[in-house]
Amino acid sequence: MTPGRRILLGRVDGAFGVRGELKLFSWTDPRDALFRYQPWILRSGDSEREISGVLGRDTTKTVIARFPGVETREQADALAGTEIWVPRDRLPPPGPGEYYWADLEGLAVETTEGVGLGKVSHLFETGANDVMVVEGERKRLLPFVTGQVIVSVDFEAGRIVVDWDPDF
Repeated sequence: MTPGRRILLGRVDGAFGVRGELKLFSWTDPRDALFRYQPWILRSGDSEREISGVLGRDTTKTVIARFPGVETREQADALAGTEIWVPRDRLPPPGPGEYYWADLEGLAVETTEGVGLGKVSHLFETGANDVMVVEGERKRLLPFVTGQVIVSVDFEAGRIVVDWDPDF
């Protein structure tokens, strides 16, 4: 398997139709960008395998894929829940002011006054804005809004500075 840091980009949701096609959940934007980062590392439980040559398309409701060697609904159903991972270095560099969530995880978070709040556990989407989950002496949910809450992101220092009341 490919060594190094890996990023979870999607998951197999189950079969689509009777000819072995699969429904995928993709965290890429746009959803079908997932197909650009092959080969994939498929992880199910403790087993992993690499796959390439996956073809697919985005529909209004989901992403549909055809994996090489998967020809029946039963074979497709057996892959439900399988995670789709890629090496981090296969992704393009983010644009100015853009970040991959996975790159933010683990960074220390401190206020503009230097008060440590903890480390970034993960981020999630709400529709209005993304939310950064910071775990320290307690869990905090901070809106990831650059220029307002997020003052700076410094990967070299391993730190995110926020304009946030530490008592909130």
